[in-house]
Amino acid sequence: MSKLVTIYGGSGFVGRYIARRMAKAGWRVRVAVRRPNEAIFVKPYGVVGQVEPVLCNIRDDASVASVMTGADAVINCVGILAKNGKNTFDAVQSEGAGRVARIAAKMHVGKMVHISAIGADVNSDSDYARTKGEGEAAVLEHMPRAIILRPSIVFGPEDDFFNRFAGLSRMGPVLPVVGADTRFQPVYVDDVAKAAEVALTTPVEGGVYELGGPDVRTFRALMETMLKVIRRRRPILNIPFFAATIMGFVFDMVNAVSLGLIPAQITRDQVRNLKNDNVVAEGAKGLSDLGITPVALESVLPEYLWRFRPSGQYDAIKESAKNLRA
Repeated sequence: MSKLVTIYGGSGFVGRYIARRMAKAGWRVRVAVRRPNEAIFVKPYGVVGQVEPVLCNIRDDASVASVMTGADAVINCVGILAKNGKNTFDAVQSEGAGRVARIAAKMHVGKMVHISAIGADVNSDSDYARTKGEGEAAVLEHMPRAIILRPSIVFGPEDDFFNRFAGLSRMGPVLPVVGADTRFQPVYVDDVAKAAEVALTTPVEGGVYELGGPDVRTFRALMETMLKVIRRRRPILNIPFFAATIMGFVFDMVNAVSLGLIPAQITRDQVRNLKNDNVVAEGAKGLSDLGITPVALESVLPEYLWRFRPSGQYDAIKESAKNLRA
């Protein structure tokens, strides 16, 4: 019988790519999510019955244990960028990660992969980075041989980074950003998924692996690359951190008063994170140690950002027509 992997958050941006790869590798895949009916799209990743979405609440011991029964390996992809109701940073990224690892150890699960983030630090003043660090510590406490993957900004067709800013570029004469000089090392989502697959299917040394793409660029440079791909000209306006902090406070208050119905465009915690570079640390283990050559940003962005061009899919045709008339 083929091996079984339970992927917590397996229908999310990164999780779905991992689920697809594990199914192609011949594993049975159990996708543990809060809303299984909204994760039906993962079923075609394998043959009938190979990939199944199941109900799970990572904040509950019994729920986590029930979907782990019989698993040969587990992958935790659950993470949030902003708190929402009971899904706080502590509950999800710190306690939730520790819960998965503790129950995995109790059930004698063979391998565990945990998706964290570059910048994870228990001493950070950012709740996001602090709880990521606490989650890593909890995972290693219960599963000392676990593989922890720390990606930089992850890009791909469903990302909430380039898609978000490409959309903003259509709404005004300038493109506002916070931390224009902060450096990132964007990594392709399927490279992260491949790293998780390699971690489970080969004898990889446990510990932390920091995942970054082939290029390190500032926030401003990334936006310039994006604007070039979508063929729009927009001045990039850098919002100073003090002003962004005030904006974050206002958005946080609006979100709280609306009971989460109005999402914050930027939070104070995100502003704190943007003050720090998000690149692979010197000497850290990374994609090369897993035998993976990272995919370049420019080779992927045009595949999914074309819809933000002035004429969408017809933009290239219009340009060709102009050349013919000339």
